[in-house]
Amino acid sequence: MLNKKKQFDDTPDSSGMPDNVPDRTLKCRHEMKYHISESTAEGITQFIKPYIQMDRYSKLHRNGDYPIVSLYLDSDELRLCKESLRGHKNRFKLRIRSYTDEPDYPRFLEIKRRMNTIIIKSRARVMSSDITNILAGIPLPPQNYTADTDTINQFQLYLNSIRAKPVVLIRYMRRAYECNMHNRVRVTFDRDLSYCVTDLPHVRLSGGGWQRNPFTNGGVILEIKFTDHYPTWLSQMVKYFNLRQRSISKYASSVEDSLLLRFCAPVVQGNE
Repeated sequence: MLNKKKQFDDTPDSSGMPDNVPDRTLKCRHEMKYHISESTAEGITQFIKPYIQMDRYSKLHRNGDYPIVSLYLDSDELRLCKESLRGHKNRFKLRIRSYTDEPDYPRFLEIKRRMNTIIIKSRARVMSSDITNILAGIPLPPQNYTADTDTINQFQLYLNSIRAKPVVLIRYMRRAYECNMHNRVRVTFDRDLSYCVTDLPHVRLSGGGWQRNPFTNGGVILEIKFTDHYPTWLSQMVKYFNLRQRSISKYASSVEDSLLLRFCAPVVQGNE
């Protein structure tokens, strides 16, 4: 079995936090999403191989897929979910992400902001044991998180501004390809989307209560991200496979399905 701490290049140091491995997240980017069939996903996979390579995480798994789980936070009225469904040009999401249930592996606070067509993502590493205090608005010892203090403070500011609380866990399997030139391009295929309604400050892949999100219906969520210009080969790919861009929110679609199953109380479509 692979050591998950090693596979993500995050070996804990004496303080319990991972070493200073560069965060390869595309912090400011353009993002395009598509819902495609498995056969189209296979064709696109073959098409992109001359241009970008499987990312370092996918390479460590036999089939190229690795797990992702995120705890999404929102107000009692589901304000962030409503803004996503209504297509607000300027909006944000708050989530805590992990790739394993190992308690010594860090979790990642993420603020994902949309400014018209640009996605801006802020991210900070914290330990699982600190999540309860973070959600309660309690400052963390700055000496433990020197590099991420500003992002943690910003996360708590956003959190407190809408009194956000845990709403739902979202998990899926991802296969990712990327290139690391000046114009960074990242193409991901997400499968097996599921959710678990929760009000607990726990980020977990396992355990009970999971429901399959019917949005994908056995299909694949394709995401294309790039930091500078839109490469010609991507334009050719979109045209060749007749891809139709659409708004896709794993969070909002999971909340909508949970409402249909009466797992959540708030009415998403109502006025705030």
